Amino acid sequence: MMEQRKPIPVSEAVRKVVEHAGKLGHERVKLEDSDQRILAEPIVAGHPVPPFDRSPYDGFAIIAASSAGASGDNRITYKIVDQIGAGAVSEKKLSGNEAVRIMTGAPLPENADAVVMFEQTVEAEDSFTIRKSFEPLENVSLKGEDVAQGETVIESGSSIHPGTVALLATFGYSTVKVAKQPVVGILSTGTELLDVSEPLVPGKIRNSNGPMIAAQLKRMGISCKTYGLSADQLDESFETVKRAAAETDCLITTGGVSVGDFDFLPAIYERLGAKVLFNKVAMRPGSVTTVAVADGKFLFGLSGNPSACFTGFELFVRPALLKIMGAENLYLPKTRAILSEDFTKANPFTRFIRAIYDGRNVSPAGFNKSNAVASIAKGNALIVLPPGTRGFKSGDEVDVLLIGVEEGSPTWTI
Repeated sequence: MMEQRKPIPVSEAVRKVVEHAGKLGHERVKLEDSDQRILAEPIVAGHPVPPFDRSPYDGFAIIAASSAGASGDNRITYKIVDQIGAGAVSEKKLSGNEAVRIMTGAPLPENADAVVMFEQTVEAEDSFTIRKSFEPLENVSLKGEDVAQGETVIESGSSIHPGTVALLATFGYSTVKVAKQPVVGILSTGTELLDVSEPLVPGKIRNSNGPMIAAQLKRMGISCKTYGLSADQLDESFETVKRAAAETDCLITTGGVSVGDFDFLPAIYERLGAKVLFNKVAMRPGSVTTVAVADGKFLFGLSGNPSACFTGFELFVRPALLKIMGAENLYLPKTRAILSEDFTKANPFTRFIRAIYDGRNVSPAGFNKSNAVASIAKGNALIVLPPGTRGFKSGDEVDVLLIGVEEGSPTWTI
């Protein structure tokens, strides 16, 4: 007898997944290996930035008060008494109309409190003139104006990106405390699947889901173990899933989660003694998405249809893995956009449409059935249409989830 499944709302499914995600602990890695990892400690400024008052331009350091009254008719002359570049410190203490030639980033000499840019001067051999007055601290980068000493500049749980690496280097973090990464396995099921290197034959398709999920994981900075292709043989697949589940913190399978004669992952979950969090979600595509937990490890059963598989990963797998790694912002960022073409299909469940978003407008990325592949490649967003709606017109405002954005959202709002 075919199993009857009761769909749950997307928000409830996301909540169930996140609630069951536990952290793996932390480790230290070299700074050069920290990109895309999750910080496991706050980054605190060990010194101010800049660490001293410095010049933001190439020019001359002067005493601002000495420029009072300068004009086109009353040019004031300065004597150049020293020259310093970035990394050097002048030993001169300025007085009167003395000046130091200074390069960008160099510390101001003693008594100097303004910088005259080269293009504001008329130079001679060892002097120059100006025709405007300068206020105290004009053209000066003040000590600590960017970051104060002791300030927390990045919170624990933040994703490390190139800008973060720059800050870590600034404050001397040669090693970084980061969250441990989960070991993730991928298993694609179905006798219809061929390896990507194999020629097509009647009734077969190449496995696109496995490489796609590996790429989605890589975008998160997570490597994976692949367990190849599994035929629709229950005993053989059970042994593969059992081994993969033992070797990983999270196993992602594609296909085999429907309720037909050849869809047997529910039976495998039962043999494993797994707790099924849900086996149907009120969404299109991907309603048959199934998530279970065995021995504290996630078993994600994603649809074998590529678009449904892609969407299921972004909605459920992504926040779970981020939670495991201690991230604070787990969810795809959401915005509102103007629909640029009609979408007349009724939406009994929440519908996610692969889409192209340009910063203001959004449109479906092409053919949008659950087995579509091309629209995944073209899209950079998901249009979210609420359940119970009967179509949308061009010009309507719709919710949009952004794909591939570096930093996510701390709350689920769909």
